[in-house]
Amino acid sequence: MALSIHKDSKQMDSSKYVRYTPEQVEALERVYSECPKPSSLRRQQLIRECPILSNIEPKQIKVWFQNRRCREKQRKEAFRLQTVNRKLTAMNKLLMEENDRLQKQVSHLVYENGYMRQQLHSASATTTDTSCESVVMSGQHQQQQNPTPQHPQRDANNPAGLLAIAEETLAEFLSKATGTAVDWVQMIGMKPGPDSIGIIAVSRNCAGVAARACGLVSLEPTKVAEILKDRPSWYRDCRCLDVLSVMPTANGGTIELIYMQTYAPTTLASARDFWTMRYTTSLDDGSVVICERSLTSSTGGPSGPPTSSFVRAEVLPSGYLIRPCEGGGSIIHIVDHLDLDVWSVPEVLRPLYESSKILAQKMTIAALRHIRQIAQETSGEIQYGGGRQPAVLRTFSQRLCRGFNDAINGFADDGWSILASDGMEDVTIAVNSTPSKFLGSQYGTSSMFPSFGGGVLCAKASMLLQNVPPAVLVRFLREHRSEWADYGVDAYSAAALRASPYAVPCARPGGFPSSQVILPLAHTVEHEEFLEVIRLEGHAFSPEDVAFVRDMYLLQLCSGVDENATGSCAQLVFAPIDESFADDAPLLPSGFRVIPLDPKTDSSATTRTLDLASTLEGPGAGRSAGDATDTNNYNLRSVLTIAFQFTFENHFRDNVAAMARQYVRSVVSSVQRVAMAIAPSRLVSQLGPKPLPGSPEALTLARWISRSYRIHTGGELLRADSQAGGDSVLKQLWHHSDAIMCCSLKTNVSPVFTFANQAGLDMLETTLVALQDILLDKILDEAGRKTLCSEFSKIMQQGFAYLPSGICVSSMGRPVSYEQAIAWRVLNDDDSNHCLAFMFMNWSFV
Repeated sequence: MALSIHKDSKQMDSSKYVRYTPEQVEALERVYSECPKPSSLRRQQLIRECPILSNIEPKQIKVWFQNRRCREKQRKEAFRLQTVNRKLTAMNKLLMEENDRLQKQVSHLVYENGYMRQQLHSASATTTDTSCESVVMSGQHQQQQNPTPQHPQRDANNPAGLLAIAEETLAEFLSKATGTAVDWVQMIGMKPGPDSIGIIAVSRNCAGVAARACGLVSLEPTKVAEILKDRPSWYRDCRCLDVLSVMPTANGGTIELIYMQTYAPTTLASARDFWTMRYTTSLDDGSVVICERSLTSSTGGPSGPPTSSFVRAEVLPSGYLIRPCEGGGSIIHIVDHLDLDVWSVPEVLRPLYESSKILAQKMTIAALRHIRQIAQETSGEIQYGGGRQPAVLRTFSQRLCRGFNDAINGFADDGWSILASDGMEDVTIAVNSTPSKFLGSQYGTSSMFPSFGGGVLCAKASMLLQNVPPAVLVRFLREHRSEWADYGVDAYSAAALRASPYAVPCARPGGFPSSQVILPLAHTVEHEEFLEVIRLEGHAFSPEDVAFVRDMYLLQLCSGVDENATGSCAQLVFAPIDESFADDAPLLPSGFRVIPLDPKTDSSATTRTLDLASTLEGPGAGRSAGDATDTNNYNLRSVLTIAFQFTFENHFRDNVAAMARQYVRSVVSSVQRVAMAIAPSRLVSQLGPKPLPGSPEALTLARWISRSYRIHTGGELLRADSQAGGDSVLKQLWHHSDAIMCCSLKTNVSPVFTFANQAGLDMLETTLVALQDILLDKILDEAGRKTLCSEFSKIMQQGFAYLPSGICVSSMGRPVSYEQAIAWRVLNDDDSNHCLAFMFMNWSFV
C-alpha cells in the first residue's frame, strides 16, 4: 500500500509540468497584455471563462505568468545591452576617427615646427643684408608660384555655375567635419561617452566663429536630415527661413537658395540675415550630406534680397554629415562656421559675436539635443504627464522663445513702433496695434484683445552686469519671484485672458502678498531647459483686497541654469495663462535673458549669499580690502535684457505705457539689488548684520512668540530683562543665536514661512521678502516630515513638542544639520492660534 501511494504521488508531481497548447498560450497572452500580474481571483475567473484552461490548476497559471514576466524582463535587458553595445561601438568608431584627425594635426604641427626651427637657424646664421634680401625674394617667388586660390567668375544664371559652387562647398565642409581644415579644440565640460551629447569642439584662430559636434542618435539618416533642414523648429534665434528656389542636380541631390533672418539676442544690437545656398546630396557609403554657404560677390551666384533693418552676415562652408550606423541609427557630424560682422556692434558686445562657445551652445549643441530629444520621444523613453503630447510641449517652448524674441527686436514689418520717451532713455516702449501679425491669425479674434480697439505694448531695457553668473541670477529670479514681481501687474496681465477684463492702468504700490508654486510640465533630456506652470497664490490682508485677490497661472520656460555650462545664456520667459489652457492658447511672453560676454575663469565659485538687505546696509558694509582681488579673480561680464508685454485698450494706452515704464524700472532696480547680493565679491564671512525689521506687526509678533513659548514650555526664550516692552523683545529675538522661524497654520494648504530671525534667514539662505515663497514641506527631509506629522497632534493639544536631530534643506538646496528642534503654537492676544513657531538649535551647513 505504501508503495502504491508513493507511485501515485510521483504521477501527481509529473502532471504539474504540462505542455500548453497554442490556443492556451494565446489565451494567456491576451490576459498578459491587459494585466501582466493578475490576482488570484482574476486567475480563477480566467479558468472559469476559458474552457481550454479548465485542465490547468491556478498555481500552474501563476507560475506561467511569473515565467512570462521573467522572459519579458530578460528581453528588455537584452535589448538595452544591445543598444548600449551599438552606442559604444559607434562611439569607439567616432573616437578612432577623432584620434586619426588629431594625429594628422600633430604631424602637421610637428612639420611646421621643424620648418620654423630651420628658418630661425638659417636666419641666425646669416650675417649679410643681401642674404636677407634673397630670402625675401625667394619668399616672393614662392608666393608667385603658389598664389592664393581665387574662385572663378561664374554665370549667376547658369545651373552649372551653382553646381560648381555646391561641389566646392561640399569639399570644404568635409575637410572641416572630418579633416584638419580648422584647428578644433575640445569644448570644456563636453566629455565623450555613450550617455553624453557627443564630441563638441570649437575653433581656435580661424576667421569668424566655428563649432563642431559628433554624436549618435537612433534615427535613420533621412529622418535626421529632415529635422535638421527644418531650422526654425530647433534654432531659437531663427526668425524665418524662406526657400526661394530649388534646383535638382544630376546626382540626385538638390540645390536650394535660402534667405534666413535671425533675431538679435539683445536690444543693443541689430538682427542678422543670411543669403545662402544649401546643397543636399548622398555619398557612396550611403551618407547624407547637407552643406551650406553664403553667396557673395567673391563666391559668385545670384544676388540675394535687399536688406534694410538687418546686418548681412555670412555662412562659411558649414553643414551636416549624417552616416548610417550599423544596427540602426545615425552618426552625425555638425559644423557651424559663421562670420557675424562683429564690427557692426558696440565694442562692449563684440565678445558675444566673437565667441565660438556661444555659437556652439545656440546652434551646434541645440541641433544635436533636438534630434536626441525627438529620438527618445519616438522610442518611448520619455514620458510626459498632464495629458500633453511631446510635440505640443515643444511647441509651447518655441512659442515662448519666439514671442520673447519678437518683443526684444520689435520689427517694423510686424507692426511695432516706438513711443516717445519721457526724457530718460533707460526704458524703451514699443506698441503694436496689429498683434495678429506676430501672434498668428488664429489669435486675431482672441479675447486677449478687446473688440473695441487695443493692442500690445512692450517695455524693454538692457543693462550690463559685472561679476554676476547668469545661471545663479536666473535661478534666483525663478525661485524668488516676490523679490522683483508686483502682484498688481501680474493681475493686470492675467485679466487680459478673461472675456471682460478689468482695467488696471497702474500698478498698486507694493501689490498684494503672494506665493508661488512651481508645477513641472516637461524638461529636455539633459535638464538644460524646463517647461513649467507657475501658480501664484494671492493673499488678502484687508477686506477691500478680497475682490482683487485670486490665483493666477503662468506658463514658464527656464533654461541655462547650469553653472558649469560654458557659453550658455540663461533665460526665464513666462506668459499668463488660464487654469486649463488649450494647446493653441494665445501667449504673450515676458522675461529675462542673461548672456555671458567673457569666458569663465577656471577658479571654483565661492559660496554666495542671497540675502539682499545685508548688501545694501551701507556703502562700506561688509567689505574688506580683499574684495578687489576677488573681483579681479572672477571678472565675468554679461548683458541682461528685460522685456515685459502688456495688452491695452486704446483709451488706456498712455496709462499702461506709464505703468509699464515704471514697472520695468522697478524690476531693473530689484535685479541690481539681487546682482549685488549674489556677486562673488560679497562673501558670507564679510557681511554685516542684517537690518532689524521695525514694523508694528513685527514687534507684536515677537511679543507673541516669546509669550507663547513661556506659556507652553514654562521656560524663557529671551532674557528676563527683555520682557519690559518696547523693541527690546524684537531685538533679542532677531539676534538670537538659534534659528527661529514661523509658518502659517492652515489645515487646507501647505504651511508657508512668514517670519524668521537673522539666524533663520542665514539657515534658509533667503530674505524676509522671499520667505513667503518657501514651503515647510520643501525644507524638511522625509524623516523630518514624518516626525512632524506624528507630533502635530501633541503640538496642538499640549502646545509644544521637541523634535530630534535631523537634516533640513535651505532654499538653495544645501543640507543643514541641527542637534534639536522645538515647535510650539503661537497665540495672539485673544489666545487664538496665530501661527506655528520652530527653533532649530546648533545648526550648521553640511
